[in-house]
Amino acid sequence: MGDVSSTAERLGRRADDSDWLDRSIRIGLVAYGVVHLMIAWLALQLAFGDSSGSASSQGAMHQLAKQPFGEVLIWLIALGMFLLVLWRLVEAAAGHREEDGSKRLRKRLTSLGKAIIYGSIGVSALRVALHAGSSSKGQDSTTAKLMDLPAGRWIVGLVGVAIIGYGLNLARRAWTEKFREHLTAEGASGDAGRAYIWFGKAGYMAKGVAFLVVGGLFVYAAYTHEAKKSGGLDQALHKVLQQPFGQVLLVVLALGIACYGLFCFARAKHLSR
Repeated sequence: MGDVSSTAERLGRRADDSDWLDRSIRIGLVAYGVVHLMIAWLALQLAFGDSSGSASSQGAMHQLAKQPFGEVLIWLIALGMFLLVLWRLVEAAAGHREEDGSKRLRKRLTSLGKAIIYGSIGVSALRVALHAGSSSKGQDSTTAKLMDLPAGRWIVGLVGVAIIGYGLNLARRAWTEKFREHLTAEGASGDAGRAYIWFGKAGYMAKGVAFLVVGGLFVYAAYTHEAKKSGGLDQALHKVLQQPFGQVLLVVLALGIACYGLFCFARAKHLSR
Protein backbone atom coordinates (compact mmCIF):
# COMPACT_ATOMS: atom_id res chain seq x y z
CA MET A 1 0.00 0.00 0.00
CA GLY A 2 2.89 2.32 0.83
CA ASP A 3 4.48 1.65 -2.55
CA VAL A 4 1.22 2.53 -4.33
CA SER A 5 0.93 5.78 -2.34
CA SER A 6 4.51 6.82 -3.05
CA THR A 7 4.12 5.99 -6.75
CA ALA A 8 0.95 8.09 -6.94
CA GLU A 9 2.73 10.96 -5.16
CA ARG A 10 5.66 10.74 -7.56
CA LEU A 11 3.37 10.73 -10.61
CA GLY A 12 1.42 13.65 -9.18
CA ARG A 13 4.61 15.67 -8.68
CA ARG A 14 5.74 14.91 -12.22
CA ALA A 15 2.37 16.08 -13.59
CA ASP A 16 2.40 19.19 -11.39
CA ASP A 17 5.79 20.20 -12.81
CA SER A 18 4.96 19.48 -16.47
CA ASP A 19 4.64 21.96 -19.34
CA TRP A 20 1.53 20.24 -20.68
CA LEU A 21 -0.29 21.03 -17.44
CA ASP A 22 0.55 24.72 -17.87
CA ARG A 23 -0.89 24.64 -21.39
CA SER A 24 -4.02 22.89 -20.10
CA ILE A 25 -4.47 25.50 -17.37
CA ARG A 26 -4.20 28.34 -19.89
CA ILE A 27 -6.91 26.79 -22.07
CA GLY A 28 -9.13 26.28 -19.03
CA LEU A 29 -8.67 29.84 -17.80
CA VAL A 30 -9.69 31.24 -21.19
CA ALA A 31 -12.85 29.11 -21.06
CA TYR A 32 -13.53 30.28 -17.50
CA GLY A 33 -13.11 33.88 -18.62
CA VAL A 34 -15.64 33.42 -21.42
CA VAL A 35 -18.19 32.00 -18.95
CA HIS A 36 -17.80 35.06 -16.70
CA LEU A 37 -18.16 37.48 -19.61
CA MET A 38 -21.42 35.76 -20.59
CA ILE A 39 -22.70 35.88 -17.00
CA ALA A 40 -21.85 39.60 -16.90
CA TRP A 41 -23.78 40.16 -20.13
CA LEU A 42 -26.85 38.35 -18.74
CA ALA A 43 -26.61 40.37 -15.50
CA LEU A 44 -26.55 43.60 -17.53
CA GLN A 45 -29.60 42.43 -19.45
CA LEU A 46 -31.34 41.70 -16.15
CA ALA A 47 -30.45 45.16 -14.86
CA PHE A 48 -32.12 46.75 -17.89
CA GLY A 49 -35.29 44.69 -17.71
CA ASP A 50 -34.62 41.50 -19.69
CA SER A 51 -34.91 38.50 -17.36
CA SER A 52 -35.37 35.87 -20.09
CA GLY A 53 -31.94 34.35 -19.44
CA SER A 54 -30.60 32.96 -16.18
CA ALA A 55 -27.59 34.95 -14.98
CA SER A 56 -25.64 31.86 -13.96
CA SER A 57 -22.96 29.69 -15.52
CA GLN A 58 -25.58 27.35 -16.97
CA GLY A 59 -27.69 30.25 -18.22
CA ALA A 60 -24.60 31.77 -19.81
CA MET A 61 -23.93 28.57 -21.72
CA HIS A 62 -27.52 28.29 -22.90
CA GLN A 63 -27.18 31.81 -24.32
CA LEU A 64 -23.81 31.03 -25.85
CA ALA A 65 -25.20 27.89 -27.51
CA LYS A 66 -27.64 30.09 -29.46
CA GLN A 67 -24.83 32.04 -31.12
CA PRO A 68 -23.14 31.12 -34.43
CA PHE A 69 -20.74 28.23 -33.73
CA GLY A 70 -22.17 28.28 -30.19
CA GLU A 71 -22.27 24.52 -29.77
CA VAL A 72 -18.61 24.26 -30.74
CA LEU A 73 -17.77 26.89 -28.12
CA ILE A 74 -19.77 25.00 -25.49
CA TRP A 75 -17.78 21.84 -26.19
CA LEU A 76 -14.55 23.85 -25.88
CA ILE A 77 -15.72 25.36 -22.58
CA ALA A 78 -16.55 21.88 -21.26
CA LEU A 79 -13.07 20.73 -22.27
CA GLY A 80 -11.50 23.79 -20.64
CA MET A 81 -13.37 23.23 -17.39
CA PHE A 82 -12.34 19.59 -17.19
CA LEU A 83 -8.73 20.61 -17.82
CA LEU A 84 -9.03 22.93 -14.81
CA VAL A 85 -10.49 20.03 -12.82
CA LEU A 86 -7.43 17.96 -13.75
CA TRP A 87 -5.11 20.76 -12.61
CA ARG A 88 -6.84 21.14 -9.26
CA LEU A 89 -6.90 17.37 -8.67
CA VAL A 90 -3.16 17.21 -9.35
CA GLU A 91 -2.71 20.07 -6.86
CA ALA A 92 -4.90 18.30 -4.31
CA ALA A 93 -2.85 15.12 -4.68
CA ALA A 94 0.70 16.47 -4.92
CA GLY A 95 0.68 20.28 -5.03
CA HIS A 96 1.58 23.03 -2.57
CA ARG A 97 4.83 21.28 -1.70
CA GLU A 98 6.33 24.59 -0.55
CA GLU A 99 3.96 24.48 2.44
CA ASP A 100 4.17 22.23 5.50
CA GLY A 101 1.73 20.41 7.76
CA SER A 102 -1.76 21.82 8.23
CA LYS A 103 -1.23 24.68 5.79
CA ARG A 104 -0.42 22.25 2.98
CA LEU A 105 -3.47 20.15 3.90
CA ARG A 106 -5.72 23.23 3.90
CA LYS A 107 -4.47 24.35 0.49
CA ARG A 108 -4.87 20.87 -0.96
CA LEU A 109 -8.44 20.71 0.34
CA THR A 110 -9.07 24.13 -1.21
CA SER A 111 -7.79 22.80 -4.53
CA LEU A 112 -10.18 19.86 -4.22
CA GLY A 113 -13.07 22.26 -3.58
CA LYS A 114 -12.15 24.28 -6.67
CA ALA A 115 -12.03 21.05 -8.71
CA ILE A 116 -15.64 20.41 -7.65
CA ILE A 117 -16.68 23.95 -8.70
CA TYR A 118 -14.98 23.67 -12.09
CA GLY A 119 -16.43 20.19 -12.51
CA SER A 120 -19.98 21.41 -11.91
CA ILE A 121 -19.53 24.08 -14.61
CA GLY A 122 -18.04 21.48 -16.96
CA VAL A 123 -20.98 19.13 -16.38
CA SER A 124 -23.40 22.01 -17.05
CA ALA A 125 -21.60 22.74 -20.32
CA LEU A 126 -21.73 19.07 -21.25
CA ARG A 127 -25.47 18.92 -20.55
CA VAL A 128 -26.05 21.97 -22.75
CA ALA A 129 -23.85 20.52 -25.51
CA LEU A 130 -25.76 17.21 -25.39
CA HIS A 131 -29.15 19.00 -25.17
CA ALA A 132 -29.80 17.21 -21.89
CA GLY A 133 -31.89 20.11 -20.63
CA SER A 134 -31.85 21.60 -17.16
CA SER A 135 -34.10 22.02 -14.20
CA SER A 136 -34.61 25.51 -12.85
CA LYS A 137 -35.84 23.97 -9.60
CA GLY A 138 -32.72 21.87 -9.11
CA GLN A 139 -31.26 24.20 -6.49
CA ASP A 140 -34.54 24.29 -4.54
CA SER A 141 -34.99 20.52 -4.63
CA THR A 142 -31.44 19.89 -3.45
CA THR A 143 -31.89 22.33 -0.57
CA ALA A 144 -35.28 20.76 0.24
CA LYS A 145 -33.69 17.30 0.43
CA LEU A 146 -31.06 18.65 2.79
CA MET A 147 -33.79 20.27 4.89
CA ASP A 148 -35.50 16.88 5.28
CA LEU A 149 -32.39 15.29 6.77
CA PRO A 150 -31.87 15.13 10.53
CA ALA A 151 -30.38 18.49 11.47
CA GLY A 152 -31.03 19.51 7.84
CA ARG A 153 -31.60 23.16 8.68
CA TRP A 154 -28.21 23.25 10.39
CA ILE A 155 -26.58 21.65 7.35
CA VAL A 156 -28.13 24.23 5.00
CA GLY A 157 -27.15 26.99 7.41
CA LEU A 158 -23.56 25.74 7.56
CA VAL A 159 -23.45 25.59 3.75
CA GLY A 160 -24.56 29.21 3.74
CA VAL A 161 -21.92 30.19 6.29
CA ALA A 162 -19.24 28.41 4.22
CA ILE A 163 -20.34 30.29 1.09
CA ILE A 164 -20.26 33.57 3.02
CA GLY A 165 -16.76 32.70 4.22
CA TYR A 166 -15.68 32.09 0.63
CA GLY A 167 -17.18 35.41 -0.43
CA LEU A 168 -15.33 37.22 2.38
CA ASN A 169 -12.09 35.53 1.32
CA LEU A 170 -12.58 36.73 -2.28
CA ALA A 171 -13.21 40.26 -1.02
CA ARG A 172 -10.08 40.01 1.15
CA ARG A 173 -8.04 38.92 -1.86
CA ALA A 174 -9.37 41.93 -3.78
CA TRP A 175 -8.55 44.36 -0.96
CA THR A 176 -5.04 43.01 -0.30
CA GLU A 177 -4.33 42.28 -3.98
CA LYS A 178 -3.39 38.74 -2.98
CA PHE A 179 -4.44 37.65 -6.48
CA ARG A 180 -1.20 39.19 -7.80
CA GLU A 181 0.44 35.84 -7.03
CA HIS A 182 -1.43 34.39 -10.02
CA LEU A 183 0.50 36.64 -12.43
CA THR A 184 4.15 36.57 -13.39
CA ALA A 185 6.28 39.62 -12.56
CA GLU A 186 5.96 40.70 -16.21
CA GLY A 187 2.19 40.36 -16.09
CA ALA A 188 1.91 42.59 -13.00
CA SER A 189 4.15 45.40 -14.29
CA GLY A 190 3.78 48.28 -16.74
CA ASP A 191 0.57 49.83 -18.02
CA ALA A 192 -0.87 46.45 -18.97
CA GLY A 193 -0.02 45.09 -15.53
CA ARG A 194 -1.82 47.98 -13.83
CA ALA A 195 -4.90 47.26 -15.94
CA TYR A 196 -4.73 43.57 -15.03
CA ILE A 197 -4.52 44.47 -11.32
CA TRP A 198 -7.59 46.68 -11.61
CA PHE A 199 -9.45 43.90 -13.40
CA GLY A 200 -8.49 41.58 -10.59
CA LYS A 201 -9.55 43.98 -7.82
CA ALA A 202 -12.92 44.68 -9.41
CA GLY A 203 -13.48 41.05 -10.37
CA TYR A 204 -12.62 39.47 -7.03
CA MET A 205 -14.66 42.07 -5.14
CA ALA A 206 -17.71 41.58 -7.39
CA LYS A 207 -17.54 37.80 -7.04
CA GLY A 208 -17.09 38.18 -3.29
CA VAL A 209 -20.24 40.29 -3.01
CA ALA A 210 -22.18 37.83 -5.17
CA PHE A 211 -21.14 34.89 -2.98
CA LEU A 212 -22.06 36.86 0.16
CA VAL A 213 -25.58 37.30 -1.19
CA VAL A 214 -25.84 33.62 -2.21
CA GLY A 215 -24.62 32.53 1.24
CA GLY A 216 -27.08 34.91 2.88
CA LEU A 217 -29.92 33.30 0.93
CA PHE A 218 -28.92 29.86 2.21
CA VAL A 219 -28.73 31.08 5.81
CA TYR A 220 -32.13 32.76 5.45
CA ALA A 221 -33.59 29.57 3.97
CA ALA A 222 -32.29 27.61 6.97
CA TYR A 223 -33.72 30.20 9.38
CA THR A 224 -37.17 30.23 7.76
CA HIS A 225 -37.13 26.50 6.89
CA GLU A 226 -38.12 27.38 3.31
CA ALA A 227 -35.94 25.77 0.63
CA LYS A 228 -37.24 28.15 -2.04
CA LYS A 229 -35.57 31.04 -0.19
CA SER A 230 -32.15 29.63 -1.10
CA GLY A 231 -30.68 30.08 -4.56
CA GLY A 232 -27.66 30.44 -6.76
CA LEU A 233 -26.13 33.37 -8.56
CA ASP A 234 -29.19 34.18 -10.67
CA GLN A 235 -31.46 34.48 -7.63
CA ALA A 236 -28.80 36.50 -5.80
CA LEU A 237 -28.63 39.02 -8.66
CA HIS A 238 -32.42 39.28 -8.68
CA LYS A 239 -32.25 40.01 -4.95
CA VAL A 240 -29.70 42.78 -5.58
CA LEU A 241 -32.02 44.28 -8.21
CA GLN A 242 -34.82 44.51 -5.61
CA GLN A 243 -32.77 46.74 -3.30
CA PRO A 244 -32.74 50.57 -3.31
CA PHE A 245 -30.59 51.66 -6.27
CA GLY A 246 -30.66 47.98 -7.25
CA GLN A 247 -30.24 48.66 -10.96
CA VAL A 248 -27.06 50.66 -10.37
CA LEU A 249 -25.71 48.03 -7.97
CA LEU A 250 -26.43 45.26 -10.45
CA VAL A 251 -24.70 47.12 -13.29
CA VAL A 252 -21.64 47.60 -11.06
CA LEU A 253 -21.67 43.88 -10.14
CA ALA A 254 -22.03 42.89 -13.80
CA LEU A 255 -19.07 45.05 -14.78
CA GLY A 256 -17.07 43.55 -11.92
CA ILE A 257 -17.85 40.02 -13.05
CA ALA A 258 -16.79 41.00 -16.57
CA CYS A 259 -13.51 42.28 -15.09
CA TYR A 260 -12.99 38.89 -13.48
CA GLY A 261 -13.39 37.30 -16.90
CA LEU A 262 -10.77 39.68 -18.33
CA PHE A 263 -8.46 38.86 -15.42
CA CYS A 264 -8.80 35.17 -16.31
CA PHE A 265 -7.49 36.02 -19.79
CA ALA A 266 -4.58 37.97 -18.27
CA ARG A 267 -3.84 35.07 -15.94
CA ALA A 268 -3.84 32.64 -18.87
CA LYS A 269 -1.29 34.83 -20.67
CA HIS A 270 0.93 35.46 -17.63
CA LEU A 271 0.37 32.25 -15.68
CA SER A 272 2.10 31.89 -12.33
CA ARG A 273 1.23 28.98 -10.07
